[in-house]
Amino acid sequence: MSGTRWTLERALFALAGTMTLAGVALGVLVSPWFLLVPVAAGVSQWMFVLLGDCPASLVLRRVTHLRGCAR
Repeated sequence: MSGTRWTLERALFALAGTMTLAGVALGVLVSPWFLLVPVAAGVSQWMFVLLGDCPASLVLRRVTHLRGCAR
């Protein structure tokens, strides 16, 4: 995997999974308000599906210059 170049979709999937797990863990251990983090991740994923972009994809594209697998 060391030579595999990540696509934008792969990075977004990793980021969404990390945010979901972290938000649930913080929601259980710290405060139920942290359960809004996975909700935001889910909304962002649906934005990407429906619109082709989400806030995270815009930032990742600009900062890391990642490209989508279809582009």
